[in-house]
Amino acid sequence: MVVRFDNQMAEYSVRIVDWHDGEPLLRAVREAVFMREQGVSAEMEWDGLDEDCRHALALSAQGEAIGCGRIISPENESGAHVGRMAVLPEWRGKKVGTALLEALLNEARSRSYAEVELSAQVQALPFYRRFGFVEEGEVFMDADMRHCMMRLRF
Repeated sequence: MVVRFDNQMAEYSVRIVDWHDGEPLLRAVREAVFMREQGVSAEMEWDGLDEDCRHALALSAQGEAIGCGRIISPENESGAHVGRMAVLPEWRGKKVGTALLEALLNEARSRSYAEVELSAQVQALPFYRRFGFVEEGEVFMDADMRHCMMRLRF
């Protein structure tokens, strides 16, 4: 995938992987963004759900992990939960987050989910709104950061 931004080209790819196949790369991005940059504790970050998720993994043309996200498939429900969306700082503003979210939404559609929910950091609300997500409920604290639940119905 080649994306043009600010008159420059950025080349990267996004693929859907299982935890088993992508763990070291997924861990590297999440540790850099959530744990080191945002101060999330290891206990909060590693919630034990990753093995049951599908993960979107963004790789640079050199094969370095630059972003990730995951989708949790609920049992006996019509929707899924997107979470752990992270892009390394030097790759922000280059549509990596857009490519990751599109891949996760495509995964949800391929599984015939009626909707997708997520818990967005407040500063990311405009990003998710562009995809049609709508806020639900009040702002709440998670990992000492303000969040809001959002939902997209297909």
